[in-house]
Amino acid sequence: MNRRWTPFICALTFAFGATQIHVPLTAQSTQKPAQSEVPNAPTPNAVPDAPTPQAPTPMSDMKDQVTPGIGAQTPQSKPSATSPTSSSGDAQSPAPSTARPPSNEPDEFQNEAPVDKGAAGIPTFVTNTTAVEVPITVKDSKGQLVAGLTWRDFRVFENNQRQKISYFTVDPAPLSIAYVIDQSLTSDVMSKVNNSLGAIQGSLTPYDEVSVFTYNNGAKEATGFTGAQSHLLTAVLATTKATGREEGVPVNSGPLAGCPITSNGDCVDPNIQQGRSAGGTQFMTIPKEIHTLNDAILKAATELSTRPQGRRRIIYVISDGKEAGSKATYKQVVKYLQTHKIAVYATLVGTSALWGEGYLSRFHIPFQMNDNILPKYTLATGGSLDAERNLNGIEKSYMHIAEEARTQYFLVYYSHQPAIDSRFRKIEVRVDRPNVDVAAKDGYYPTAQDVR
Repeated sequence: MNRRWTPFICALTFAFGATQIHVPLTAQSTQKPAQSEVPNAPTPNAVPDAPTPQAPTPMSDMKDQVTPGIGAQTPQSKPSATSPTSSSGDAQSPAPSTARPPSNEPDEFQNEAPVDKGAAGIPTFVTNTTAVEVPITVKDSKGQLVAGLTWRDFRVFENNQRQKISYFTVDPAPLSIAYVIDQSLTSDVMSKVNNSLGAIQGSLTPYDEVSVFTYNNGAKEATGFTGAQSHLLTAVLATTKATGREEGVPVNSGPLAGCPITSNGDCVDPNIQQGRSAGGTQFMTIPKEIHTLNDAILKAATELSTRPQGRRRIIYVISDGKEAGSKATYKQVVKYLQTHKIAVYATLVGTSALWGEGYLSRFHIPFQMNDNILPKYTLATGGSLDAERNLNGIEKSYMHIAEEARTQYFLVYYSHQPAIDSRFRKIEVRVDRPNVDVAAKDGYYPTAQDVR
């Protein structure tokens, strides 16, 4: 090639290369503002990141968890990590509102709501009232639970004055049950109760908690509140089995007096043992029967009153209902139960479960032992009882009563009585359905915890 063309070819090559390089640079510079307009825009052909692994919620943060040996715990509120006004602009979830049915009642049933105008410089007016919780059980003429009722079917009266229903629900609730087992039963009845104790856990759920108490001559706590399906409860129920007492009627005088059966020099039946508390060798003083049912219910209620709010507090008694020798009276125990929202359920066994005799045993003869005091407890606290004679019936009563206590109608009203008033307030619940039996507590004693 001629040398004089070499500078010209080099100049063309340089000009053409600069043009090819300048085009992509110009296109790239014009695309940058378009990407900056959309923040956090994904890069074309880029692989998105996987979700960040989330740690599981610890068991200690679960609401109303049931721990074996401890029972349900009151949830502790923790401060939120994010402030209500977040800088990211995310929408905040609204706070849950209390379920309140629409009101079709006259003006006299309307509650006076608090007026909060403090932020605007206007004085705040607050009316303190007592919130009353009423669990209700409705059965038909055959003793079956009646379902499908709404709040419109109920009418509540306090001291003969109708109240407005402010909250109503039919949701099942977790149970806190204190089982009270009578160990002063006769040996044949005690044997049936011992064999039925294994069916108690079958009627409960993992959300329930259970404590066990026994009584004979005095009340005894077998275990505190623990999980209803825990192995601890299984072991405790096995240790509560007792032999019971002899059925023989002691004779303190005459030709039949004495001890027909002895063992190692002592009478097999301690009720006719001569000497010491039973008297001398010539005449025996027959000791009185001891059935400390009132003390056992009061001891169970004292432990049950410490359970967290939102759980149904229930005392379940397995007994023949006899009461004698307790330090606490019936009125004292019922007042404690009605103050702390505790209901008494029971399975009647022994002679109290017999037809005819079981009905007559409910009447108390003055200066004599109470042959059956459990119906009075159940009526005053809104519970119920089953009378069973055989092993199969006793086991089924555990499931039936636990189901009845879990699936109650539950309503709340605000009392028109003064908030600071410790007098007893009578409650009456009526249902607008024919041929139904309504079970609810007779009344309550207000406390400072109920004032809202």
